[in-house]
This record gives sequence, C-alpha cells and structure tokens, in this order.
Amino acid sequence: MRLATRPIESDAAISLTEKQGSEARSTPWSMLLVVFMRLLAMIWMAQGLAQWATVLVPSAPAFDHESWIFGAGVIFFAVFDLMAAVGLWLATPWGGVLWLLAALAQICMALLVRPFFSLLWVGANLFLICLYFILTWFAGQAESAD
Repeated sequence: MRLATRPIESDAAISLTEKQGSEARSTPWSMLLVVFMRLLAMIWMAQGLAQWATVLVPSAPAFDHESWIFGAGVIFFAVFDLMAAVGLWLATPWGGVLWLLAALAQICMALLVRPFFSLLWVGANLFLICLYFILTWFAGQAESAD
C-alpha cells in the first residue's frame, strides 16, 4: 500500500492562513503580528527563566519568609510563562491564549500581592494586550479582504 504524499509548496514554518498553495499569501499585518508574538515570546521566556532562578538558585531562602501565595505564584509563573513563550514563538492560537491568561494573571498578582509585580508592569501588560488585539484585528481584516 502506497501512501499519497503532497509536495511541500512553501518553506514557511507557520501557516497564517487556511489556504494552500498559490492561494496562500501572508499580509504585512500578519507578518507584523508574528514579529510581535516572537518579541513577546522572548520577554516571557526571560520572565519564566527568572522565576525558575528564584526557585533553583535563590540568593536567600525565598519561600521561608514569604506567604504561600507568593511561593505558588513563583511556581505558577515559572511554568506558565515558559509555556506561553513557546506558543507565542510558534505563533499558534493557543500561544496567544496562554499569553493572555499569563498577562491577566500577572495583573491580578500585581494587584493582590503587592511586591510580586510592579504597577508599572500592570500598565505594560495592558498596553501589550491592547496592541495584540489591534494587530490581530488588522491581520484578520487584511486576510479576509484577500
């Protein structure tokens, strides 16, 4: 039994459209969205690794003198930020969703546990979320117009 193989028509690692072959075109907004997601991925990767550094190489006993919610937050963000970074780097829809959840969780932690994240980071997260939605909307409009 011989399996039918389809020739690869593009070198793209990420498909931004459902269309195949000559119909598939990426718009400038789509490419800008992918670049934005990759930049976010680098930031979230650094955050996740910083949280892991708090767990694995603490300068002082981090979990002995802090509340349990602080320790749970460090472990949560150590795992969740890295998962969101991978999804963002691959420019997958689940990566955007995980990142949005991570950013909203950071905002909640900043408001509930004061020394965890600064209020400046809350503003940065809100700005990045708005920018993500704007870029996603423009990319969707450009692809639907084609």
